[in-house]
Amino acid sequence: MRYLREQGSGHIVQISSTGGVASWALEGLSESLAQEVSGLGITVTLVEPGAYATDWGGSSAVSAEPIPVYDGVREALGAFMQNLDFGSPAAAGAALLKVVDRDNPPLRVFFGTQGNEMLPQVYADRLKTWADWQDLAVEAQDSTPAAA
Repeated sequence: MRYLREQGSGHIVQISSTGGVASWALEGLSESLAQEVSGLGITVTLVEPGAYATDWGGSSAVSAEPIPVYDGVREALGAFMQNLDFGSPAAAGAALLKVVDRDNPPLRVFFGTQGNEMLPQVYADRLKTWADWQDLAVEAQDSTPAAA
């Protein structure tokens, strides 16, 4: 980062996943970082890939001893994974080069089809929850001074 600040330009690419959009950790970090460095000529892009034909869950993975209470979760995830259309890592690499070569790259970009298929509902659910709880949100804002 120091080098990028000193040269007054650069592009930080972080790799998350479509699942990361729903849990927000790297999302929030990347968005904060983008705001922090935007005036320094540095851009940040968060690539959120779907499923790709890599060894991510294969021999390169380290797995913990299964806990029986999670058997149903593992089975559901296995069934979900069998129905995915796995993308090509070579196509993702070519797409990444297009992103970093842009004058105005996006902060967030999906790679693959899963993001646009699954994640609009995540945001719709969040918007609905915020709307459903708006009265409580306003109540929590009460600026009437407390009696002393």
